[in-house]
Amino acid sequence: MKTIILVRKSSKFLVENAPMMKYLNVAEKNDAAKTIAGYLSRGSSRRREGLSVYNKIYEFDAVINGRNIQMVMTSVSGHLMTYDFTGAYRNWRSCNPAQLFDAPVTKFCPEVSVKIRQTLEREVRGCAALVIWTDCDREGENIGFEIVEVCRSVKPNLTIYRAKFSEITAASVRRALENLVLPDERQSQAVDVRSELDLRIGAAFTRFQTMRLQAIFPAIVDSLVSYGSCQIPTLGFVVQRYKEAENFVPQKFWKLRLTHTVNELTVEFNWARNRLFDKKCCEAIFLLVKRDPPLLATVLSVTQKPKSKWRPQPMDTIELEKLGSRKLKISAKQTMQIAEKLYQQGFISYPRTETNMFSKEINLRSLVENQTSHQDWGSFAQKVLEWGPNPRNGKKSDQAHPPIHPTKFTSSLSGNEQRVYELIVRHFLACVSRDATGSETLVSVEIGGEEFNASGLVILERNYLEVYIYDRWTAREIHKYEMGTSFEPTSIEMPEGSTTAPQMLTEADLIALMEKHSIGTDATHAEHINTIKERGYIGEVENGYLVPGTLGMGLVEGYDAMSLTLAQPQLRAGLEADLKAICDGARQPQIVLQEQIEKYREAFRIITERAQMLDEKIGFRFNSVPEQNAEPPSSQMIEEVFRCPRCRSNKMVLKRKASNNDVYLMCMDYPNCKSVMWLNDFVKEATVSSESCRQCGPDTKKLSIKFKQRNALIYLGVDTPEYTSCLLCDSNLRSLLGINLEDLSREGGSGDGNSSARSRDVPSSGYSSDRSSTVSSRSNNVPSRNNSVPSRGYGSQRGGNSSSRSTTNCPKCSQPLKKLTVRKDGPNHGREFFLCPTPDNPCKTFIWADEVPQNPGNRDSPPPPAPRSSGSRGGASTTGRPRQKRKCAICRREGHTRNNCPDHQPTFS
Repeated sequence: MKTIILVRKSSKFLVENAPMMKYLNVAEKNDAAKTIAGYLSRGSSRRREGLSVYNKIYEFDAVINGRNIQMVMTSVSGHLMTYDFTGAYRNWRSCNPAQLFDAPVTKFCPEVSVKIRQTLEREVRGCAALVIWTDCDREGENIGFEIVEVCRSVKPNLTIYRAKFSEITAASVRRALENLVLPDERQSQAVDVRSELDLRIGAAFTRFQTMRLQAIFPAIVDSLVSYGSCQIPTLGFVVQRYKEAENFVPQKFWKLRLTHTVNELTVEFNWARNRLFDKKCCEAIFLLVKRDPPLLATVLSVTQKPKSKWRPQPMDTIELEKLGSRKLKISAKQTMQIAEKLYQQGFISYPRTETNMFSKEINLRSLVENQTSHQDWGSFAQKVLEWGPNPRNGKKSDQAHPPIHPTKFTSSLSGNEQRVYELIVRHFLACVSRDATGSETLVSVEIGGEEFNASGLVILERNYLEVYIYDRWTAREIHKYEMGTSFEPTSIEMPEGSTTAPQMLTEADLIALMEKHSIGTDATHAEHINTIKERGYIGEVENGYLVPGTLGMGLVEGYDAMSLTLAQPQLRAGLEADLKAICDGARQPQIVLQEQIEKYREAFRIITERAQMLDEKIGFRFNSVPEQNAEPPSSQMIEEVFRCPRCRSNKMVLKRKASNNDVYLMCMDYPNCKSVMWLNDFVKEATVSSESCRQCGPDTKKLSIKFKQRNALIYLGVDTPEYTSCLLCDSNLRSLLGINLEDLSREGGSGDGNSSARSRDVPSSGYSSDRSSTVSSRSNNVPSRNNSVPSRGYGSQRGGNSSSRSTTNCPKCSQPLKKLTVRKDGPNHGREFFLCPTPDNPCKTFIWADEVPQNPGNRDSPPPPAPRSSGSRGGASTTGRPRQKRKCAICRREGHTRNNCPDHQPTFS
């Protein structure tokens, strides 16, 4: 045990040689962890390996709240966990896509992140607290709570802290360490709601569309026809602009133009009416203007006023994406990837921000000073220091991050990294400098009763334009005119023109529309655009214009034909508003989740009912006719029955073996849980009833069973062709089917009471997910039932319905007969009988127990009795004994059978 010595010093007790507390620190990426550890340790951190080769561990000491703390810094690689469906719902053809709106989902750690999770579990064991250093946005908060979940599974009482920062600089991370806060659970909940919705919506629509369209259009047999609630509205914008251009009909117009040339300087005056679409009307005005020579234009007014070209506002994420696309010709996704790398290296602030205004707390002067040594813009930075940094602030703030700005000087970058860094630096210097100024002259003249206008511009101070090479402001010279004077125009003409179709959208235009209509967030715009490019829904042509692909056009036109708003922004914009309300605490996550599921469920119902319209529109775009005899998508439903008695966390589902229609129940979490219940060979057909068991609860459904042998119904005491009951609480049904729940609930146990040692294979269950970016595909085969499982005689059931001493065998197949008791009220109530359990029941053996001859030498092992088999027609029995006269199985009288017994005549289908 370590000795603690208290030393009095300066009237305070100090603890010497006490063991230091240890804190686990986790960043979102390894580069961030390395940089943060370097700043907090002032370059003295010690590196060691984690279980993941990509995520290192850095150790150093730090002071938190006046205490020396041993710090362990490591990282994840983005999201540690992901959502997916459980069990058979992962398999595309195992269920109807409509079931995915209600199917159980789980959030788990995928295989690619297991080593990272194991590192966290190992390192947190000796730690007293966990400090989250992920990015300070919704996704970062959600990643933080994933880390918390993993760590608290090992150490439930772990103290949790959150480091809040907007840039990875020494001052910023040290300030964050001194002001640790609690993580924001509401932001994490908003991400969970959005993630689950994206999974359900995307999987349901994607599976339906893909399976249907691949079956009827050979041209896309290898294509994934995906749907995303952000992707498709984004595609909708591109299609809408393309159709506007495609359907555009140009119109001719005419206008008047006046010019005045002196000393080789030509000033062009524009007609105040702009243009007319009526040629004759324009010609009439033109003739009036030229009617009385000499033609003289009278100056009506000359106005001079100052003119300014505004410097840009501070840069937010959307502006960075648009500028990267327009000015640097780099895609939005690549621009953000580069910006993320620059941020992790400490060169710029956090690049995912909605803020375009600098707060007064930010020291702009020191940020400008960092750039004074650069050979290209250093002199302008010095000029800004002389003026005093004065940003032209916008009005947006996400209350989390400042605008994007450079945090330190570097000249070591190259390629696109250097271009993006230069754009951010020049934009920052421009926004904290001064507007460009000039003087504008406006001149109005009149001739023949028509007014014409011209303007000139003199640039006085370029200011921000000196550094911001991405803007242009061109001076326009003009003659000196005085009001009331006249001059003779050099020419007056009536040129003809025509309207032009709207241009296709560029990536920057598309991002602007996504922002305007609340499609996605500033952090996801680039990903959505890239996704629909990869799917082939849109393509990029010359000059960066975006055009829809054939499949993309067909999809949007199909949705529109069905009167669905799937390609419109309203649905997703409503979700974004709800997610923001969750973050603000105004709405509950589960309520938002259910409301959104119902909206898309209704849209899915419509698309399945009107799918032929989608076929027609895509067929038109592909110039092909849908194949009429194509196999439609699987409509097989996953039928959940009750919670698995073994794992207690997943549902047992009703399955049918394709080869022979054998029926069984299997846990949805197979193969993790190998719980299987075979319904023995008496069962002809089984379905899951919509009726829930009142005793077991609403999550437990009853089974509706039809039997191959009508005698099973006699045992159960019913006179209907179908028996509906709960398998969990109906002991008679379990006894008849040979199911023992006690055996099933034990590890490695089986609920199958069939005494036959035959092997039956559970059908293959190949699991795959359409979320290729987060979940790896899996394919698992359920193993066959073990041939070495010992036989269990039907005479030893635990249900108490037969004597344990009786071991009567079938005279045809030698299998032990199942001994049962009639439960139904009537003349045979309480009477015991035997049934043969042979597969498909070829023997059809039925024997009343009291008709079995007893062996005097061994009461426990009677000789094989004469069967009462419906498969025999007279002659000797299989035992060689003379066959007894047949009697009615109900009244025991000769001359008729049970089917026409006057005492009882049940109705069967």
